[in-house]
Amino acid sequence: MADNLSEALKTLKLSSADSASDSVESCLDCLLKALAHNNVEASEKIQEMGVLPMMPSLLATQNSCTPKVANIIAELAKNEFMRSPCVEAGLIPPLVQLLNCKDQEVLLQTGRALGNICYDSHEGRSAVDEAGGAQIVAEHIKALVHNTDPATGKLLTVFCGMLMNYSNDNDTLQAQLISMGVIPTLVKLLGVHAQNTALTEMCLIAFGNLAELESSKEQFASTNIAEELVRLFRKQVEHEKKEMIFEVLAPLAENDAIKLQLVEAGLVECLLDVVGQTVDSDREEDMAQLKTASDLMVLLLLGDESMQKLFEGGKGSVFQRVLSWVPSNNHQLQLAGALAIANFARNDGNCIHMVDTGIVQMLLELLDRHVEEGNVTVQHAALSALRNLAIPVVNKSKMLSAGVANVVLKFLQSEMPPVQFKLLGTLRMLIDTQVDAADQLGTNRKLVERLVEWCEAKDHAGVMGESNRLLSALIRHSKSKEVVGTVIQCGGVKHLVTMATSEHMIMQNEALVALGLIAALDLDSAEKDFVGATLVQVLHKLLTEEKSAPEIKYNSMILICSVMGSEPLHKEVQSLAFIDVVSKLRSHENKTVAHQASLTEQRLTAQS
Repeated sequence: MADNLSEALKTLKLSSADSASDSVESCLDCLLKALAHNNVEASEKIQEMGVLPMMPSLLATQNSCTPKVANIIAELAKNEFMRSPCVEAGLIPPLVQLLNCKDQEVLLQTGRALGNICYDSHEGRSAVDEAGGAQIVAEHIKALVHNTDPATGKLLTVFCGMLMNYSNDNDTLQAQLISMGVIPTLVKLLGVHAQNTALTEMCLIAFGNLAELESSKEQFASTNIAEELVRLFRKQVEHEKKEMIFEVLAPLAENDAIKLQLVEAGLVECLLDVVGQTVDSDREEDMAQLKTASDLMVLLLLGDESMQKLFEGGKGSVFQRVLSWVPSNNHQLQLAGALAIANFARNDGNCIHMVDTGIVQMLLELLDRHVEEGNVTVQHAALSALRNLAIPVVNKSKMLSAGVANVVLKFLQSEMPPVQFKLLGTLRMLIDTQVDAADQLGTNRKLVERLVEWCEAKDHAGVMGESNRLLSALIRHSKSKEVVGTVIQCGGVKHLVTMATSEHMIMQNEALVALGLIAALDLDSAEKDFVGATLVQVLHKLLTEEKSAPEIKYNSMILICSVMGSEPLHKEVQSLAFIDVVSKLRSHENKTVAHQASLTEQRLTAQS
């Protein structure tokens, strides 16, 4: 075989390039035979003998040899080491030229050759881009979309594969294909050629690549991709095929318009079927499919319209099915069920309905199962759902009566920041405007000590911020001397002073109001902490800084007046010449600030 190949290569080099002679044709046949027998070895030999530079002239004259030359290039380019040499030998421009011919075999082999050269090759893609190859291929696909004969199906599959290899993992080239209008064409292909397995698979892989790009979502949303994918999904029995469709659905479902289209096309029913078929299986591929289907279900609920459509006033069959996941014994379904509730709980009407229909109890039972089992993702999801349900004012007292606070407190020992963060957010939502609950929790020493500890969690800004906010909320909503006493004893005052310097105005304000209550209710006990945390200097800075919001200036002045009863703090106020700062604020554009400045000035003058 090797001798024959050497002979054929020598003959080929000697033959005149433009001849379609029998000798050239038999040499090409010999090359193809050698490549079929041992591709790598034959490719190395062909490169060694310097035949590649002859190929452009063999391609330039179209004759019966042309498809064979393109076929040889396609076979050579299966090898990574041959792709750059193919580009360097100048094969791309003549190959792209061949895309303009009408001969189907030539087009097929040319498409293969270009697709293989582009595979994972930056040089190949750049050369095809420069020669305008993608545009011609895209136009061919568009023109052939409705032609269903088998030969055309094969050509379309090769062309789709070529565009995929051309643009894979390259945002710029993917964006180029999108601007050429490739997406609507491929969606049409999927509909017309649904019986052609190879072509539909190629379309799915192409969609998977393009759907990752944000700019593609709008084009996809203007097609009937949702219907086509759901129709295709319903037909599948094999795990791999379903998985391929899932890989396209997931990035597409990030778009709200497509979420709604997928819901209307009946995807949810398909997902529920998958869950039903796989829930009791311990086969790895079934468990993977269960996860993908339930995750996708949760993703569909992130769109406001798609979520509301499935909620159907709390009577929707989908809503009911998803609720049944929460008490199941499958962690993945428990997780998806809790996340789904959190997503349904995105407006007051839904939240009120869910609390009135006993969903809180279901979540509490789920959390109780995970105090010991300790599945962090389930804990996090269930706490997220409870936090959302606690937002409407009418739900707070009902949830407190149901014992939500007590169950949530069982997770106080958790060392997982995501769980800590949601636990804090849930408690903060629950006690908002709830005096008794704030009083009860604010005198719970274990809780307050843990909050003070988390206020120092510098590695976890979210936990640190939420701990400070809950500490402040306990004081603000209880207005209780006992709560203030507990916070002082546990060392919380310094954290509230630091919180007053936060970059978030809402947190500054919450801190100042809480500090004002501490000063009003128990100044003697807090005096030492106020001095140690340099409260007066912090207030001076807040009043002098231009960027401080009017509310911040107002509450800072209220606090200054409140601390005047303490001798050391009073001395600090005098030494920092607060009167000058406050008198300037009398002409502040905000009337409330200006009025408070006058009152504060009088107070400071009277006590100086």
